Amino acid sequence: MTHSTVDDLLEQWEEAYKKGLLTFWLLLLLHEQPCYAFELSAAVAKASNETIAADDQSIYRALKRFEGMKIVSSYWEESPQGPPRKYYRLSDLGEELLKRFIQRNIMLYQDESVEKRVKAVLNGAA
Repeated sequence: MTHSTVDDLLEQWEEAYKKGLLTFWLLLLLHEQPCYAFELSAAVAKASNETIAADDQSIYRALKRFEGMKIVSSYWEESPQGPPRKYYRLSDLGEELLKRFIQRNIMLYQDESVEKRVKAVLNGAA
C-alpha cells in the first residue's frame, strides 16, 4: 500500500469523523458559556487545536437543529457594537446529553486497557 493511498483513506475517514465531532465541540463550548453563532466557528477551531473547521452556515444549521431537539435554547441580547445578537445556551437536556456522551465515548480513552491498545499501535507492537 502506498503512502498516498493511506493519506487518501485517512482524509476520507477523518472527514466523516470530524463531522460527528462538530456536535461535541459546539455543545462543549455552549456548556462553558452562551455564544452567538458567528463566534462559534472560530471558537471550535481554537478549542480543537485547529483540527475541526466549520463554516458559519454549518454552525447555523446545527444550532437550528439543536434548538428543534431542545438541547439548546436561544435568546436575544443587545450588542454595543451593533444590532442585537441571538445567543445560544445549552438546555438542561443538552447538559445531560453532553455529560452522558462524554461518559460513554470520551472517558473510554481513559480506560487502561484502551490506552494500552492505542499505545501498542503507536509503538508498532501487537
